[in-house]
Amino acid sequence: MPLNIPILLTWLRVALIPLVVGVFYLPGSWLTPFEKGAASTAIFIVAAVTDWFDGFLARRWNQTSAFGAFLDPVADKLMVAGALLVLVQLDRVNAVVAFIIIGREIAISALREWMAQLGASKSVAVSSIGKIKTTAQMVAIPMLLFYGRLFGMIDTRIWGQWLLAVAAVLTVWSMFYYLRKAWPLIKENAGHLN
Repeated sequence: MPLNIPILLTWLRVALIPLVVGVFYLPGSWLTPFEKGAASTAIFIVAAVTDWFDGFLARRWNQTSAFGAFLDPVADKLMVAGALLVLVQLDRVNAVVAFIIIGREIAISALREWMAQLGASKSVAVSSIGKIKTTAQMVAIPMLLFYGRLFGMIDTRIWGQWLLAVAAVLTVWSMFYYLRKAWPLIKENAGHLN
């Protein structure tokens, strides 16, 4: 396993995931509900920034690796899934919406792995729909973790719900987009699937 700054940043993101969730389970005497939301939001934003920064540094310093390419999306999916699960438990996100988003991530990850084994991973490369979905999701989640008025003006509860609904619709849309691109290979190999 190569060890460089981009991979260390990815590992930092993985390490921050339990903190995003764990803050909400601290005793009420330690932090108020507002402080828990603010702390969890701040940790999530730091983790999201490391996601952008590790990729930027890996490309800039030519430190890309197969391990980094594997670990980065795993860290992203764990971060989103962990945050969504705590938001479901806090009754800030509908379980069906969380299931759609998490289920799609698992399905597309499996599809990408299978396509890579067939040497056709470019067929399911990240699309612009997927990037817009990710952006909506990564803005919605910290808003829902905060769950209050930001600067006394922006109601993050409403904006977070709307953005997550947009992300859920784009999640389904992008899943069908990827499946349609992979469909010729799926049909061709249907008899060989285990």
